[in-house]
Amino acid sequence: MIGDQQNMVSRLKDVLPLRWFPDNTPVLDSLLNGLGWAWTCLYGLVQYVQLQTRISTAQGIWLDIAAKDYFGKRVQRSHGVGDDLFRTQIQRALIRDRATRRSVLMVLQDLAGRSPVIFEPANPADTGGYGGATEHVSGLAYGAAGGWGSMHLPFQFFITAYRPLGCGIASVAGWGGIGGGYGVGQIEYASLTMIEGQVTDASINAAVADVLPVGVIGWVRISN
Repeated sequence: MIGDQQNMVSRLKDVLPLRWFPDNTPVLDSLLNGLGWAWTCLYGLVQYVQLQTRISTAQGIWLDIAAKDYFGKRVQRSHGVGDDLFRTQIQRALIRDRATRRSVLMVLQDLAGRSPVIFEPANPADTGGYGGATEHVSGLAYGAAGGWGSMHLPFQFFITAYRPLGCGIASVAGWGGIGGGYGVGQIEYASLTMIEGQVTDASINAAVADVLPVGVIGWVRISN
């Protein structure tokens, strides 16, 4: 800040006619320092505002405002998520595939870090077929592990979405829990960032709804 202010004062002096002032100008220097400080603050503010106009450089609440503008409530910052991670989530959401099976798989994988299981009753690749070979793309056939197909469920599919791993605090019991007691060593004070899950069931359902095409039903089961 001090260096920027000195540069601003030097630029102001450069445009003043030298013959107007002697070599020693304490009053002028004080005046220019005051102007230089104010203009340096304004210039810094302009630079900060310029950074907030791009997702790649925005910070803090401005990233949340950008996400609100683009996605409404569909993309929100989870508790404890920093700017860099949230920026990546916004950028992925902007260019994400939609209205495809792959889009459902990718949005849940990005959200929870675990690939979902997707089953389409009208898709032979998921159901196999009566008398089909076990070498089918899905490895399914009549009598083998898999789901029953149906042509009576068009534009519908079933999703088993998984919650993220690692919620809670390992080896620490909750207040009043059987495995620990106050002062025993199995219980401790914790912050919300240590015990809150970053992904809720509501956010999983919202992510699926965001990429589904109109007229398609996705039945979601959420599991650990």
